[in-house]
Amino acid sequence: MQRIPDWTVDSLSPAQRRVHDAIINGPRGIVEGPLRVWLQSPQLAEQAQALGAFCRFGTSLAPRLSELAILVTGAYWRAGFEWHAHAPIAIKAGIEPAVAEAIRLGAIPEFARPDEAAVYEFARELLERRAVSDSTYRSVEAHLGQTGAVELVGILGYYGLISMTIVAFQVPIPAGSPDPFAEG
Repeated sequence: MQRIPDWTVDSLSPAQRRVHDAIINGPRGIVEGPLRVWLQSPQLAEQAQALGAFCRFGTSLAPRLSELAILVTGAYWRAGFEWHAHAPIAIKAGIEPAVAEAIRLGAIPEFARPDEAAVYEFARELLERRAVSDSTYRSVEAHLGQTGAVELVGILGYYGLISMTIVAFQVPIPAGSPDPFAEG
């Protein structure tokens, strides 16, 4: 059960409406999932969606690598809405379906591309161990550069916020879609 009731555009305050319209007119073009929750605090929504637009559309990482980092984060948090939204985008961006499925299941995927293996291991270590080994850092830096490594952490942090919002406020998966993390 979603913890914050859904709303209509007509019910938004002027501050909420301003942020809503900025999101609609930005690269996302839609206010869904955790963005709908964030509008309860227009100031948070405004800042978070601006960071999110950069993390999703503006970093130096190839979309394939950004989406891989998003999948690792969404699976770590078992954020169904996030997985529902980004698994198809990741596959379209070039992540192998078998890799996405292994991540969803919590298994270690087999990567054909070394940059994907580096991003996966970096994300996994940071999320699960709350640390990154020197060898994993060097691998990411070799593939992404220092700027890319910094931006990767930004992506992981932002999508951690997204995933925590989904989990904490029980943001539903769209009707008729299966829960990717349902038990059984």
